[in-house]
Amino acid sequence: MIATNGQDYSHLPHLTEGDEDFRAKFLSWDLGDLTMTDVKEYLEHKDIVLVPVASLEQHGPHLPLYTDTVTAVHMSRRVAHMIAVLHTPPIWMGYSPQHMHEPGQGRGTITVRSSTLLAVMHDVARSLIHHGFNRIIFINGHGSNIKVVDPVLRKLRYETGALISFVKPYMERYTGILKGLMENPPDETPGWHASELETSQDLAWNERLVRMDRAEFTRAHIPEFLPKSFEKKDGMPDVEFEGYHYFNFPMDHHEFIESGVIGNPLRATKEKGEEAFRRLSEHVARGVLELMNVPVEVHNRAFVDRVL
Repeated sequence: MIATNGQDYSHLPHLTEGDEDFRAKFLSWDLGDLTMTDVKEYLEHKDIVLVPVASLEQHGPHLPLYTDTVTAVHMSRRVAHMIAVLHTPPIWMGYSPQHMHEPGQGRGTITVRSSTLLAVMHDVARSLIHHGFNRIIFINGHGSNIKVVDPVLRKLRYETGALISFVKPYMERYTGILKGLMENPPDETPGWHASELETSQDLAWNERLVRMDRAEFTRAHIPEFLPKSFEKKDGMPDVEFEGYHYFNFPMDHHEFIESGVIGNPLRATKEKGEEAFRRLSEHVARGVLELMNVPVEVHNRAFVDRVL
């Protein structure tokens, strides 16, 4: 499991009032740190749990393979601390076939098939629902997981009646709540793979693991198998033709960016990473608080089909 790297969450604001006695009962908000007695006591008061899910994949020569999992774990821990809810250990493997490169190239990515990822997410959620959790909030740190998760989210909802949510607190093309924070102009893709945002967040998490001496600004380009009349500027599966984005192709990452870095990481700072985490975590925490008030009726709790 990804280590805490000395992260201290005590400075974060508590977004819930009057919960001091409840907070005092728990030494940690990580499910894995608790005893079964602690879990039972938690469920007497709250029925929500965060599940970080991400990937282990190459992020160029300067960022660790854990980068996407850092986002999911750190966001989950921050939100859990702010509103006194539990989170699970991370599902650290994700759907990353495009990051494997050719055999023997030593990129380090570990990918799982979509069916495997969906099965893991399903079984984790069904286990939690079995024990009494009614609200499962997946905190996602890896963009390509979005391509495949809809079936399992719907299956969990239809099977059980539980409240199921999938949150993606980062930016790629969508700037959202991080508007004005990144310095890179749009053509330097600040929210993309190992660019300004992810580098800043990794610096905020553990700057010792970031090799800024290896960081370079690189731009995405059209894969060689496509005509030059097409264009590509970021990591989305679509490409531009005549100024429009109607064409999608199953491309591998190294076909449109050799280094693994899409954009300019050279303007990254620890301070930007911390501010990005603050904005996103406070936003997600407020949303989760609202979801705690939604009526939920679980109609199928027992995880009977838990063997094969």
